[in-house]
Amino acid sequence: MRRLPVRFLRSAAAAARRAPAASHGGFPATPALHPVASAAAPSSSSADLSRWPQRRGYSQFASGFTPLKPKPLESIIDVERAKGLSPEHLVAAWDDYHLGRGHIGASMKTKLYHLLEQRSSTCRHFVIPLWKGSGYTTMFMQVQIPYMIFTGLEDYKARGTQASPYYTVTHYTEFAETKDTVLIRGDVVFTSKLTDSEAKTLLETAHSFYLNDVRYKLMERFNKETHEFEFKDVLQVLDMPTM
Repeated sequence: MRRLPVRFLRSAAAAARRAPAASHGGFPATPALHPVASAAAPSSSSADLSRWPQRRGYSQFASGFTPLKPKPLESIIDVERAKGLSPEHLVAAWDDYHLGRGHIGASMKTKLYHLLEQRSSTCRHFVIPLWKGSGYTTMFMQVQIPYMIFTGLEDYKARGTQASPYYTVTHYTEFAETKDTVLIRGDVVFTSKLTDSEAKTLLETAHSFYLNDVRYKLMERFNKETHEFEFKDVLQVLDMPTM
């Protein structure tokens, strides 16, 4: 994969920094494959991608596919039945449900989710290198909790408003208080761009930059001190070659 020059990454950081926050509900999640999906009513907070405001230097991610809407948790699992499960059994059932389905299932403790929520409120964007073959590709992340969207940085820079998300993630908080568990679902929009394994790694890496204090400093630099940001520092903390 072609490695990107620092000036290229800095321009993306600057564009993200200039951009205003997306409107509430502006980060949608991909509809899941589930028997009741067609019958499920859309969430009242859902907003399709076509409603994202146009902005300078900021991708609208709004073409090339049907607008995506947040998918209610009850259309994925039987919420009433899940209420009777222990946290451990709930997580196990969630993980098992997503095995082999082309989707990513994960979970986190409520305390960590609140930290993610707090930090992402001021640091909504980042660039994450992802191993592919003998090199890496760089992904551009946009976050508005409970949603995350990832696309290729080169697509973001080259296509602007024509760029489409490769991967979307939704965090479900229905059991945050009662079971100290936040369920997480990732949907790969373009399987030609990301494998399930790569998507899982990307999600884990994204979370780590919010939840690890050392890594979060790099994210703060990208969002708040653009001119001080060096992509090689990201490569170093991920033990990836800088040459």
